[in-house]
Amino acid sequence: MTSGEFEIGAVPFNADGWGPLESSTTATSTLPLHVPFAPFSRSEKLGRIADWTRNVFVNQSNRPNTGNKNPADTVFDFSADDSFPLSANLDEDSSFRLVDGKPPPRPKFGPKWRFNQHNRPQLPQRRDEEVEARKREAEKERARRDRHYNHNRSNINQPRREAAIFKSSVDIQPEWNMLDQIPFSTFSKLSFSVPEPEDLLLCGSLEYYDRSYDRVTPKNERRLERFKYRNFFKVTTTDDPVIRRLANEDKATVFATDAILATLMCAARSVYSWDIVVQRVGNKLFFDKRDGSQLDLLSVHETSQEPLPEAKDDINSAHSLGVEAAYINQNFSQQVLVRDGNKLTFDEPNPFANEGEEVASVAYRYRRWKLDDDMYIVARCEVQSVVDVNNQRSFLTLNALNEFDSKYSGVDWRQKLETQRGAVLATELKNNANKLAKWTAQALLASADLMKLGYVSRVHPRDHFNHVILAVMGYKPRDFATQINLSTTNMWGIVKSIVDLCMKLNEGKYVLIKDPSKPQVRIYDVPPDAFENDYVEEPLPEEEQVQPPVENVEGVEATNDLEDKVIDSQA
Repeated sequence: MTSGEFEIGAVPFNADGWGPLESSTTATSTLPLHVPFAPFSRSEKLGRIADWTRNVFVNQSNRPNTGNKNPADTVFDFSADDSFPLSANLDEDSSFRLVDGKPPPRPKFGPKWRFNQHNRPQLPQRRDEEVEARKREAEKERARRDRHYNHNRSNINQPRREAAIFKSSVDIQPEWNMLDQIPFSTFSKLSFSVPEPEDLLLCGSLEYYDRSYDRVTPKNERRLERFKYRNFFKVTTTDDPVIRRLANEDKATVFATDAILATLMCAARSVYSWDIVVQRVGNKLFFDKRDGSQLDLLSVHETSQEPLPEAKDDINSAHSLGVEAAYINQNFSQQVLVRDGNKLTFDEPNPFANEGEEVASVAYRYRRWKLDDDMYIVARCEVQSVVDVNNQRSFLTLNALNEFDSKYSGVDWRQKLETQRGAVLATELKNNANKLAKWTAQALLASADLMKLGYVSRVHPRDHFNHVILAVMGYKPRDFATQINLSTTNMWGIVKSIVDLCMKLNEGKYVLIKDPSKPQVRIYDVPPDAFENDYVEEPLPEEEQVQPPVENVEGVEATNDLEDKVIDSQA
């Protein structure tokens, strides 16, 4: 049988089965010789030789495909052979396939996906242009992430924390002369050891700590009380009558308070601007704070990457949170005490209180450290409470961390404090590294046996007048300092270097200012009457003050009581 010029050889009939006859040697020789051979190895899968039950169809590429997942499972798949017309139009590398077992990514629906999916620009083919195009694409992606970051924040127009511009704590006048600037990088290399201090005088009285607060949990929280009729004093160094007396008696060369020394010791961890006034009188050196200084307030989220609103009237701005944290600490330090009238009194009464005046529970320890053979430093250190365990007296410092809105920190205290206290503390160490370091430094300066940290949260994120105590934890100051990588020798090395630098100055008044935008401290020579006429903000009249929202939040009645927004800086 012929069809055109193509001849079909004689095919012998095998009545007993498939294939040619075993005895036929000439039949196979008449088969066409140009039929290609499809080689395979032992590792390849072999399908059935003949299977007419499988559905054969043509896919979009006009090449036959079988029902198998892999068409190459059969020996009759010659798709990789160039001898057959069905593979003539395929690329020579089409037989090499990379099988990816991962599920295909889901499309990201949105306006960008809808409009940019079909108009995506193609990268140039030249190597140098391709590199430049990739850089442009990376810049566009970075800009897109920045827009997405700002869009998800409460204030869209607020810049990122890295680009935030902080104001100086004091206005630098044109007539001030800058003498020197010290970068924080030099502070990390300093080290100085001081011997154990000696107590020169103890003043004030202490109430005993109420141990029932150690069992407070978010499920049995305590409402934070207000102590309006107890006076708190934030007196600077030169206004302290005891320090004046010790200076006249030549007890030391350098005088300061624990808050000022802690600010210097932890200066490298600070972000916000602060200032300390230095007065050189004769051969003596006094470190002071200004009236209404930022040192009277407490920073909140100072070292956090999430910026705070800049509007001063916003309840979550840095200034408003500093005022709120200050009165939370004052109220917390008085609430966790046993108020039964039993007090521990010392050598002298509170040096800043008038007779018959109700004052907060606080004791002032005037201590002296030896810096070298001819130089001593005296500091006024504070402790807020005392406990008696087995007839052994232990001093305590009381401080409170405050949660104002969990979306800023990312950790909800009410859910995590019972099960993940370590995670809550780690978050606070990240967001308030400077504040916790200063509290630890003050506890070390006062030789406190224990430092109590309270966790105080708002009743409602938009109500900054009502708070609850969720937990109270105790730490030994030296162990806590090791945990937060706070070195005692490095702290005293910073103080010693600044004291040595200031002792070389002439008699007069100077100011140390932390640069608001750079990690460095600047020293300015200022006139003798500088800061003496500073304006101190007075409390607003009752009818002009901002009141909390009048609403009930989880069964708690709202209140119209007003907290003073100014911390007294004078006795």
